[in-house]
Amino acid sequence: MKRLVVSFAFFTICGAAAAQLTPMAPAPDFVLKTLAGPNVRLREQRGQVVMINFWATWCGPCRVEMPHLNRLYEKYRAAGFQLLGVNIDEDPAQAQQLASKLNLRFPVLLDSGKQVSRLYDLTTMPSTVLIDRDGRVRYVHRGYRNGLEETYEKQIRELLKE
Repeated sequence: MKRLVVSFAFFTICGAAAAQLTPMAPAPDFVLKTLAGPNVRLREQRGQVVMINFWATWCGPCRVEMPHLNRLYEKYRAAGFQLLGVNIDEDPAQAQQLASKLNLRFPVLLDSGKQVSRLYDLTTMPSTVLIDRDGRVRYVHRGYRNGLEETYEKQIRELLKE
């Protein structure tokens, strides 16, 4: 009986997290430390279009996607676009090393305890969430394939126009 209750609680919590990522639902708020040191709170990004990209150094598709994300960040940040790269590695030094190697310009946040990853129901690497200026989830992308950055760019432009 105890296992049944624990299983039910787990799936209820997971279901609640997944439900929060439905289009037009408020994006779950969080605070994470950046590689540079200060904390970033999602709620404080309101008024900007925000892309949250969950990645890890051991994820091959993540490494392929990063230069494209860097380009999008550089191109649209002055227009009100913020990109938050949430790294899930247990060792922040690995994230720092890859971020330096790829010359990432966007903030890299550290989720080594995986709290935010669970909050966002992370099941695939990389995963990307686009949030509108009002803090609502608009698009969720699981995984990466060549050309997806064109979809990201179209969606970013659309949200910036709103």
